[in-house]
Amino acid sequence: MWLGLVAVLGAMAGHVARATSDGGMDNAIVVGAARLWLAGGSPYDDPHFLYLPSAVLAAAPQTLLPPLALRVLVPTVVTVCLAGGWACALRLHGVALRSRFAVLGLAGLAVGFAPFGHLVLLGNWTVTAVLALPVGLLLAGRGRWVAAGAVLGLALALKPLLAPLALLFVFARRWRALAVLVLVPAVGSGFCALLLPDPAGFFTRTLPFLLNGHDAFVRLYEASPVAVLPRLGVPEPLAQGLALVASAAGVGCAYLRWRRAGPGVSRLTETAAGLMLSAFLVSRPSYDHYLLVVMPVLLAGLPCADSVARRPWFWVALVPQVPGLTWPYLESVRRRAFRDAFTLCVLAVTVAAHNRGSGAPGTPGRGPGIFVGPRGELRRRSRETAPF
Repeated sequence: MWLGLVAVLGAMAGHVARATSDGGMDNAIVVGAARLWLAGGSPYDDPHFLYLPSAVLAAAPQTLLPPLALRVLVPTVVTVCLAGGWACALRLHGVALRSRFAVLGLAGLAVGFAPFGHLVLLGNWTVTAVLALPVGLLLAGRGRWVAAGAVLGLALALKPLLAPLALLFVFARRWRALAVLVLVPAVGSGFCALLLPDPAGFFTRTLPFLLNGHDAFVRLYEASPVAVLPRLGVPEPLAQGLALVASAAGVGCAYLRWRRAGPGVSRLTETAAGLMLSAFLVSRPSYDHYLLVVMPVLLAGLPCADSVARRPWFWVALVPQVPGLTWPYLESVRRRAFRDAFTLCVLAVTVAAHNRGSGAPGTPGRGPGIFVGPRGELRRRSRETAPF
């Protein structure tokens, strides 16, 4: 089965290598910003460069590569990182990497979940968050919170997508780890900003661009209710208010999930997923491939009986993301945001409802992984009990 999976992933990366001239439109924006900097200009001259200054130096080595190398390497690296994120999510839940579920789960994400292909096609740096989230949760689940803060901080330095996870460290009262999480991107970006001709460009150009909702073209692809509801005739202030209320409710449910459950991987994954989805409801931008940040850690928990992935609405939310499925009145690419908004909203509500209604700690599921025993001790289930 693994050979078939490698063939599928290789074919996807190979198709992108043939279809693009620069390894992906979004990666090309970051590389273009690095070229501007090397030429003496400001990377923030491009309004679509929405990254911290540290991303400029991270992208600089790509400017030395020929176009053919970028066409091949970028989709390959993105695909490998996505597979690595899935592998870490499996280890987080104690699922064997050689199991049928491991192979079929990754194949399902690659073939049956459209944002997977979109992320590889674009070469978007969201892939750093897809890999860093399960790695960070895996370290936190083993008690290595400072190391988890360092990993997530490095991801923030490349793309500040995982910033909402700072609340997870607040919930857990891991202040040293929280300091590491904040200081790593702050120090890295501060140092790199000094090398730019416009050190404050992120604050003077990028933040106003984000707060104003981008330009009219980019706004068509945003999936958050803040962007989608006005397209349906809802006044923008009302749309913002509804999204803020929904986001606050999601954060509250995530906090309840943290308080009610004992230590264990489900507590970490579902709290983190609730925080991220709540942020996506109000963030600008909020694209379909952002869903991949939470999907591996949620889907990998499917073998556990009390997992959110066993709720029927979890799967209903994913239906619009089936590649090739045509929806009436939503055939246009520019109307895809309505389908993405449906997935985001239903998934956020499903996770929030699961977090709010989670049972008492110490209730073991049938799948592999860590659970809390009757005396509050951590126990690991035998792999032989796993249904996959």
